[in-house]
Amino acid sequence: MGTPASLATSDGHIIKTVDLSKTYPEMDVPAVDRLCLEVLPGEIFGLLGPNGAGKTTTAGMLTTRVVPSSGQAIVGSVDVIRHPSLVKQLIGVVSQQNTLDRSLTVRENLYYHGLLFGLGTRKSRQISDELLEKFHLANWGDKSVFALSGGMAQRLMVARAIFHSPAVLFLDEPTAGLDPQSRLALWEILEDLNSKGQTILLTTHYMEEADQLCNRVAIMDHGKILALDSPENLKKSLGASAVLTVRLDGEKKGFADLLEREIDGVTNCREIQGGLEAHVASPEKLLPKVISKAEAGGYSVLDIGLKEATLETVFINLTGKDLRD
Repeated sequence: MGTPASLATSDGHIIKTVDLSKTYPEMDVPAVDRLCLEVLPGEIFGLLGPNGAGKTTTAGMLTTRVVPSSGQAIVGSVDVIRHPSLVKQLIGVVSQQNTLDRSLTVRENLYYHGLLFGLGTRKSRQISDELLEKFHLANWGDKSVFALSGGMAQRLMVARAIFHSPAVLFLDEPTAGLDPQSRLALWEILEDLNSKGQTILLTTHYMEEADQLCNRVAIMDHGKILALDSPENLKKSLGASAVLTVRLDGEKKGFADLLEREIDGVTNCREIQGGLEAHVASPEKLLPKVISKAEAGGYSVLDIGLKEATLETVFINLTGKDLRD
């Protein structure tokens, strides 16, 4: 297998899709609708969006598990639709489900994976031991996988996925269901792999995960890409550095208009339960101004706060709904 750079397409991308679509028979609308994206060698690329956005279907098409309805997908210079068997040799996949072999020990899950990819017994044993050390699982090598916690099992699946040095590592919601400590531990592993040149494509609905890990993020909803850029640039595109939250006691009608009219830099007000949210360009000394304007307008403020703009803020701005909806 060549290096990631040598496996890139003629225009320098290691993943490229052109109008990639998938419509399931039971669905009236496409799960993925004419998707066009390009991933560079050596980057962590994220697909961010709520459940049902089309992230997992996209990953499924790129990893040959889902047959596209139309369009083209290239991974490592190989056409995914025409040569799925060859693509499987180039990629590593960690799905949402635990796919470890329950009849094997922790070490055997790695060792036999090496044999499947044509590595000899000695080389497979060597790499297995190295990965057990790297992923802090050496003391568990001879244990049943049933003995592993959720975070440990996820680390083992990542170790297995990179065993054969794939051109691209695909991770579908890699930290879903993990506790915060296990999530951070996996983030460190992925950042370390990427620092050594591993290309990673991950799907996630955790905005913090995309912000922390990804060089670039494609925000998806209803099978389409709504925005694609670095997390930093996506947040800058808002024209706001913070989000104002105000909760009121009693009448709320007209309060959004009052804020946007009376306070410079307050935009995109939207109602939330018990009050409203708004984008803020200049949060300095804002809270006293809001309270003063509210009282002058006859509104009673129960609670008020400011938080940094996030990728979820970008998603709300694009769709008008929460990322969790």
